[in-house]
Amino acid sequence: MFEFSDAPDLLEGKVILVTGATSGLGRACAIDFAARGASVILLGRNVSALEQVYDEIEQAGYPQPAIYPMNLEGAAEKDYDDLAANIDKAFGRLDGLLHNAAWLGALTPIQHYQTELWYRVMQVNLNAPFMLSRACLGLLNVPDTASMVFVSDAVGRHGKAYWGAYGIAKAGLENLMQIIADEVEVNTAIRVNSIDPGPMQTKLRRNAYPAEDIDQHPKPEELTGPFIYLMSDASIDIRGQALSIPHGKQ
Repeated sequence: MFEFSDAPDLLEGKVILVTGATSGLGRACAIDFAARGASVILLGRNVSALEQVYDEIEQAGYPQPAIYPMNLEGAAEKDYDDLAANIDKAFGRLDGLLHNAAWLGALTPIQHYQTELWYRVMQVNLNAPFMLSRACLGLLNVPDTASMVFVSDAVGRHGKAYWGAYGIAKAGLENLMQIIADEVEVNTAIRVNSIDPGPMQTKLRRNAYPAEDIDQHPKPEELTGPFIYLMSDASIDIRGQALSIPHGKQ
């Protein structure tokens, strides 16, 4: 499924927006997209962390990235419209969108889940991807081919105790992916998919499983291949698929 001919110019000339680009999988994907020739738009809430990723990409000699600071929890509809307008002004199109940003919130029984926390987690993990997708669909329809990828999670495909708003949001994200994929299948060159990378060495995983030996899982840098594939033209016939990277235990 993920076998393809990787090359330094595989994503050359593409403009790819990555949310949650300051750490973990988002950072790893952003750097590897740039390493293959893409102009990457780094979106995150921490400006200094964004600048660190920016510097790493620039110092490596890859295409100059762009920084777009945004707090997804507090962002409103106009903020997403402004983001799309700025991308249009700077690049005129968007070839890829990686919905990676996520926030665990808390692992709590539904009976005790705080309503305010529920709203905040849903805002970051589901409402933000909806508003960002809606704002960027026009830009994604400009090039001959474009890819939107949602980072999924096993708890979004099968409910699990205590995962609360995060699990529900990921389940909603899967359905959002399928709806958008079905809507754009006709008369557009946009392909939309989701992928569950499985457990990996990230802050979210540490927060969810504090007693776990996280070193048993791969680093995010080891898992970028499938995301590169989905952003490349090699995956041009892959649409509306809920994909997974098989490894380890969920």
